[in-house]
Amino acid sequence: MLGNRLAVVMALITLIAGGTAAAQQLEPTKSQPKLVLAHYMPWFEAKPVSPHWGWHWTMNAYDPEKTSNGKRSIASHLYPMIGPYDSGDDRVIEYHILLMKVAGVDGVIVDWYGLQSHNDYALLHRNTTRLVEHLDRIGLKFAICYEDQTVTELIKAGRLRNDQRVDHVVREIEWLRENWFSKPSYVRVDGAPLLLSFGQSGLTDAEWSACLSKSKSRISYFSLHHRRSSAVGAFDWPLPKEGFSSIQRYYKDAANWQHAIPVAYPRFVDVYVDAKVGESYGRVEDQSGTFFSRTLELALKSSAQVVQIATWNDWGEGTVIEPSVEYGYRDLETIQKLKRQLVDPRFSFQSADLRTPGMLLKARNQGGDALRLDHVQKLISNGQVEAARAELKAFAD
Repeated sequence: MLGNRLAVVMALITLIAGGTAAAQQLEPTKSQPKLVLAHYMPWFEAKPVSPHWGWHWTMNAYDPEKTSNGKRSIASHLYPMIGPYDSGDDRVIEYHILLMKVAGVDGVIVDWYGLQSHNDYALLHRNTTRLVEHLDRIGLKFAICYEDQTVTELIKAGRLRNDQRVDHVVREIEWLRENWFSKPSYVRVDGAPLLLSFGQSGLTDAEWSACLSKSKSRISYFSLHHRRSSAVGAFDWPLPKEGFSSIQRYYKDAANWQHAIPVAYPRFVDVYVDAKVGESYGRVEDQSGTFFSRTLELALKSSAQVVQIATWNDWGEGTVIEPSVEYGYRDLETIQKLKRQLVDPRFSFQSADLRTPGMLLKARNQGGDALRLDHVQKLISNGQVEAARAELKAFAD
């Protein structure tokens, strides 16, 4: 097994260096379909859905009530095509998920902060619950990425004692087991629910091992960058100060793991310095879309069962593939193209189809007949985009 994994990694390194033979050597796993999952942030608050503009749009430095050239002032170098939105808005959630389906994204990995009522954790959980309901309805998959830092934050706030760290996370995982892990839409690896943990500051390696040993069911656990002793593998994430070299190192390290979740991302242009909330994590330029196509092609040609795109909508770090004013649908068109070439030649959605979810959102916002628009949603979900467009055109007329 190790020899096979090393062979795959050596082929990847050859591909990274520009070799063409490696592309022919790398074959996706045949036993299970390769899943393309987008990392999703459910943390945006916006008027009028919420009573105020949340921190992720303002970072206490921007005022979305102010506009310039038709754009609200938000904490991002990029601007959402639909404008700044609320993550709890069912119309926006529907728009996002339909876009993913049409683009060839199979589901989401949701940034989850647990069940506690601290900071905006309860809001994030509520929005995630709504997201899951829409995913089930439209037919996409999901998995949870547990934010490791919540443990530290709860201890700082006096909400958790230091000796309760393990038991707290065990309870959180147990809730996931009882409510989400058993769903048909939940992603499984080797027959067990997939769970990622983001960060290294919350629990030690030994504490994560203790948590998983106390779980009532087997879990396919992935840690960040480096495989913890209790993990079946690790997932990669942008390290913008290192850029592409960090991706090269990840593939090399992954030779020793049972599983890996490589990352693809379009750029990294955070707003933290401008917002005066901290130093920049570094910068990776968009490179006219080639950085994304390069990292995604590499991930799709690997033997990994799951590929993560970072991110769908982290506007503060600019890693978004969600349509923006600056880049339009380009990144989603890249996914369509590579999905058809490397994963599923039967994938039938086309570039023009990416406009249809936005048309549906506009009709929803204009107060269109709900039952009729629900039918349009089903048409898009079932791949009947021409029929959906005809319905929307008739509605507009």
